[in-house]
Amino acid sequence: MRTHYCGELSKDNIDQTVEICGWVNRRRDHGGVIFLDMRDKRGIVQIVINPDNADFALAESIRNEFVLKITGQVIARGEGLVNPKLATGEIEIVATNIEILNTSKPIPFQIDSTDTSEEVRLKYRYLDLRRDEMQQRLRLRSKVTRFMREFMDGNDFLDIETPFLTKATPEGARDYLVPSRTHPGEFFALPQSPQLFKQLLMMSGFERYYQIVKCFRDEDLRADRQPEFTQLDVETSFMSEDEIMAMMEEMTRGLFKSVIDVNLPDKFPTITYADAMSLYGVDRPDMRIPMQITDMDKLMQGVDFKVFSGPASNDDSRVAALRVPGGATISRKKIDKYTKYVSIYGAKGLAYIKLNEDGPASPILKFLGDDVTAKVIEMTGAQTGDIIFFGADKTKIVNEALGNLREQLAKDLDLFESEWAPIWVVDFPMFDANDDGSLNAIHHPFTAPSVDAKTLEKTANTALSRAYDLVINGSEVGGGSIRIHQVEMQKTVLKLLGISDDEAKDKFGFFLDALEYGCPPHGGMAFGLDRLVMIMTGSDSIREVIAFPKTQTAACLLTDAPTSVPRKVLRELSIKVSLPEKD
Repeated sequence: MRTHYCGELSKDNIDQTVEICGWVNRRRDHGGVIFLDMRDKRGIVQIVINPDNADFALAESIRNEFVLKITGQVIARGEGLVNPKLATGEIEIVATNIEILNTSKPIPFQIDSTDTSEEVRLKYRYLDLRRDEMQQRLRLRSKVTRFMREFMDGNDFLDIETPFLTKATPEGARDYLVPSRTHPGEFFALPQSPQLFKQLLMMSGFERYYQIVKCFRDEDLRADRQPEFTQLDVETSFMSEDEIMAMMEEMTRGLFKSVIDVNLPDKFPTITYADAMSLYGVDRPDMRIPMQITDMDKLMQGVDFKVFSGPASNDDSRVAALRVPGGATISRKKIDKYTKYVSIYGAKGLAYIKLNEDGPASPILKFLGDDVTAKVIEMTGAQTGDIIFFGADKTKIVNEALGNLREQLAKDLDLFESEWAPIWVVDFPMFDANDDGSLNAIHHPFTAPSVDAKTLEKTANTALSRAYDLVINGSEVGGGSIRIHQVEMQKTVLKLLGISDDEAKDKFGFFLDALEYGCPPHGGMAFGLDRLVMIMTGSDSIREVIAFPKTQTAACLLTDAPTSVPRKVLRELSIKVSLPEKD
């Protein structure tokens, strides 16, 4: 139907007769001459329809988003009429024939508008996806997946599909359940990841597996979470964590260079989990930000200020300081705003010291005294014009409050020192403890510890795992580990997690059996494709890089899903719905 794409025409096509197809991006009527901006997937070109054109009357009925086929001659734009904002801005097409392939109702928002609410955009997603910004993002996403496939194929990995209808396994979130009609009262689970199946593939002798796969988690959503998401899933046998990390680092470097022409460092730095939490408050530190958290426990243990001395003297608490360069200009109103911000993470307040030209200023100086204040300034390296914020509470609260405050301040004050900053986080704890003393796996129950089974039983609360996360600009884009490949170790880990032998056999019997038939040492990694593309495109949410995403309530505004189903269907599935009572 077409000889050329709209966005590919140039001065080289002048005097040629061309046929193009696309949408009307904008229509203008200038004194009897009609101008159309025609859009297709390659760009926009201007169409001129003169009054002497036989189809002029037809052209007068054309509106935005009509689908047209235009035949015409390419000419150079007149002097002073070149549009430098368009790739085709030096030329235009004088139409000789117009064919309306389809009409359009008046659209609910302008395609090129930036003021449309997300709710409207998601309801009319097929219109929203016509925007150039969305087109560019999804094209970049396609380039990312193509590069990943080429890299994995080039390194002898096999693309193998794993089941979507499977058995529930503990991976840290609720499963989406699928009722079985042929097995009344029983359910499949949609996979949170292909974890067990990819390990079974290693036991099957394939040695190198990958898959770009959909995963499902029924959890509370945030800007970077979706109930269904896509990941590059990788597993390999007979490789150490250092070898796996080196290969995945090579892929990431090549990906950024190939897709967005960014040169990441030749060697990504590494930080331990313990250091990340101590210095940055989070296990996904944004290394573009030149601020660190300074521990103040020893200094504050002897002060009379119980707000500080109490936490400083408790093993499960912490007093820490965050120096903000140039932060003395932050107003009291802004400090109150930041105080409210850290309360999200459980902080009860936000003490501070401003270093003004005439010396330190703060409501807490009278409690600290001159000597302690001077020591705080020395330890943090603060200078005139800076501000020092404090956290004093349970260690978890202080870390989350100051860690997230650090990132918010960097955004507000533009404190980023570089554009890209990848880092590996290693030496994660094997477990964390609940209030009742029971243990949870930090990653998942199939992560190998850094000690043997007997030592693990004795040191479960302090043992480290052989896990590793790749963080870029403060976002975890990938995570992996060396897996447990010996059945006794796997049983030990399940036992420490409070899973009885009977429960382990019920949930993982097939997997535990497989471990006893010559399972090789193996490990792997998974990259969150949506989050990675979000970072590469500079988007604020992964919804901006997914064609048809869900809202933060896990609903689809386009299709109005989820919906109820007829009772007949429920009976076939042996399901009875019991809704919670409304208040």
